[in-house]
Amino acid sequence: MKPLIVIITGLSGSGKTVALHSLEDSGFFCVDNLPIALIHSFASIAAKNRDTGKIGIGIDIREKGSLASISDVLGALGKRFRSEVLFLEAEKDVLIRRFRETRRPHPLGGDLEESIRVERERLAPVRAIADRVLDTSSLTPHQLRQLVASIYGVRTGKKPMTLVIISFGFKFGTPQNVDLLFDARFLPNPNFVPALKPLGGTDKRVADFVLRNPTTKAYLRRIQGLIDFLIPLYLKEGRSYLTVGIGCTGGNHRSPAIAEKLRGYLEKHPIDVSLVHRDLG
Repeated sequence: MKPLIVIITGLSGSGKTVALHSLEDSGFFCVDNLPIALIHSFASIAAKNRDTGKIGIGIDIREKGSLASISDVLGALGKRFRSEVLFLEAEKDVLIRRFRETRRPHPLGGDLEESIRVERERLAPVRAIADRVLDTSSLTPHQLRQLVASIYGVRTGKKPMTLVIISFGFKFGTPQNVDLLFDARFLPNPNFVPALKPLGGTDKRVADFVLRNPTTKAYLRRIQGLIDFLIPLYLKEGRSYLTVGIGCTGGNHRSPAIAEKLRGYLEKHPIDVSLVHRDLG
């Protein structure tokens, strides 16, 4: 099988370093800030090592003018390797807060808001050709690391698709990277049961409260039926990754309980299934 090469790029402050470290922890041979012109040569050299089946490469805005050649480079790369581009981004206010908290200057210098605008504009062609775009606005570094590991670290090469389930709270924002989104806010809320409020949705007592409700059972059957219908179609299309979001108000009770139940159900399919509880306290 051809080596897998994942190229990580995106906006400064969006978590590219965290994502690359997650790839490294998942067994990738990684290099950061590699000039675009050297990507193909580096991949060719690294691939000669039989133990190097997965390669992670980080590129950033310091490439400037050479970003225009990225399409040609990726085209040549795809002829010899399995290659994917992971583009990270975040909302402007989030990026500003991150830079101010870390007291790091933006790579473009000058006014911070203007630098973010220019960088977003400059990287637009790269974003357009990315295989996957992740909005990290609502993710902590730990959650981003876990999500990247779920996407790229779980796959064994024997299963054709990885399905990632994300439980979350709508009040903290909807994940931007989900393919299928299900709302659980209409279900009975354990938050209003004093004995259950301090517990999370992974606790058996909370899960029992949520899952034994007739409405929850009916909703789960419909979710399962839809995904049962879609998975063979996605596999036929050649889809490698699918992300399913389950949301409730705070992401602490109902959505984690349903996500855990759904993960167990989907293990019957010939896919890798992983789970991320984004907002579980």
